[in-house]
Amino acid sequence: MSNNVLIIGESGTGKSTSIRTLPENETFILNVINKPLPFRGANKKYSSLSPDSLTGNYYASDDHAKIMRIIAYVNNKRPDIKYLVIDDFGYTITNDFMKSALVKGYDKFSTLAKDAWEVINTLNTTRDDLMCFLIMHSDVDQQGRSKPKTIGKLLDEKVCIEGMFITVLHSVCIDGEYHFITNNDGHHMARSPLGAFDNLRISNDLHYVATQISNLLNEENSNEAIT
Repeated sequence: MSNNVLIIGESGTGKSTSIRTLPENETFILNVINKPLPFRGANKKYSSLSPDSLTGNYYASDDHAKIMRIIAYVNNKRPDIKYLVIDDFGYTITNDFMKSALVKGYDKFSTLAKDAWEVINTLNTTRDDLMCFLIMHSDVDQQGRSKPKTIGKLLDEKVCIEGMFITVLHSVCIDGEYHFITNNDGHHMARSPLGAFDNLRISNDLHYVATQISNLLNEENSNEAIT
């Protein structure tokens, strides 16, 4: 069972805000577009990685090769880090597409798919005590179901991003309250291991999510619970 969690949702539904509950001394944020973190005290809690890579828990880049190096760095060199957040991963795809917008042909879509697959596949090789959260915007398919937002049908056909995760949570704002949907309700492509969450909707709290998944993983006979 993978520690990786995919968080998808529309803008303004509390995806990035959900980071607020993670303990900053155990969390590393990889911010793809270097947007300000939307919660109190974020600048004090998260400082940029130092030039010698000895201190810091924040790094900004939309380059997939640099992102993969940071994942390897956190995995191999930072045992103090228990939570890795990549926010908003979809912009690695969008930005690369815009950089090659004038390039003709479909090969660029294959490259975009390969780069996205490599990052997610690298997350699947991280140590057991590192939980990774991949945050993306959502889009609506032709059947009216929400899914991760990518670039065009070709990329969706080459890499089914949500299919690479056991846990997919969908952020929503209902009556001014922010929630994660934990399982498919017919409109949102969400899912979670059996027994991880008691309700279809939970608070947008990544530490709670991490605790519930960790508890399930550490249960005796946990294989029975997640089949």
